[in-house]
Amino acid sequence: MVNVMDLPEEEYIYPGTRACSGCGMALVYRMALKALGPKTIITVPASCLTVLHGMQGFCTTKVSVLHTPFATTGASASGIVASLEAKNLEEEICVVAFAGDGGTTDIGIQSLSGAAERGTNFIYACYDNEAYMNTGVQRSGSTPPGAFSTTTPQGKTQRKKDMPGILEVHGIPYVATTSAAYPLDIYEKFKKARDIKGTRYIHIHSPCPPGWGYDPKDTIKIGKLAVQTGFWPLYEVEQGKFKLSHSSMKYLDPTKRLPIEEYLKKQGRFKKITPAEIEEYHSYISELWEKIKKRIEN
Repeated sequence: MVNVMDLPEEEYIYPGTRACSGCGMALVYRMALKALGPKTIITVPASCLTVLHGMQGFCTTKVSVLHTPFATTGASASGIVASLEAKNLEEEICVVAFAGDGGTTDIGIQSLSGAAERGTNFIYACYDNEAYMNTGVQRSGSTPPGAFSTTTPQGKTQRKKDMPGILEVHGIPYVATTSAAYPLDIYEKFKKARDIKGTRYIHIHSPCPPGWGYDPKDTIKIGKLAVQTGFWPLYEVEQGKFKLSHSSMKYLDPTKRLPIEEYLKKQGRFKKITPAEIEEYHSYISELWEKIKKRIEN
């Protein structure tokens, strides 16, 4: 396992970005770039990450970045890969698509699915802040049940879309989940993904203070509660083999999980959640972990 002394000292994001205070995505991006290193090209659709990068003509990163339209992240990454292959640089430079949940689970799923079906050689990372935060907190396919958004003022009624599961059934060589609250886990999984060929997919739970309604200082606490309650398991699927990550292993035992209420009550977006919706969370978590247990046993 990686420890903090293994992290490179080099920073690939300049100080003074336009990200919100307590932004989970900014921490995710910082750790991912440390794992990927300087020989990396990033492509990004419209998202909070374009805000972090800054105005046109400037960029807060030390690696090359291409901004692309919302629906085209997978296609953009595929084009960059093709260009590098034409120049025999595909072994030297890592291509990474970095998008939010709106640009992944909804608007960008077509081009991502096409690239995954072809096995195009890049990493696709989704930082999941569970709504369209950059445009006013509208619901996405990744918004959880009971959560307020400007388009679900009484709370969303559907479950989150299982995007890691959707990518897994494409038969790609590497799928992983991680969280902004576990920076060493982020680093380890991006470093592993860099050395695998084909389409790799990493889905990152990324708490958002203004969109979720909590104090910016509590980003890590909120992220850890998602894992500790069993709502967000950390795992990898490498060449079809499922592996539960160390930080989630103990939650196979339901008595070790914290009540989901501990996670929900700390966020303003759930202030209208009903007892029936909370019970739905209990059912969802129980079903999720039964599936995980079967995968491990098999």
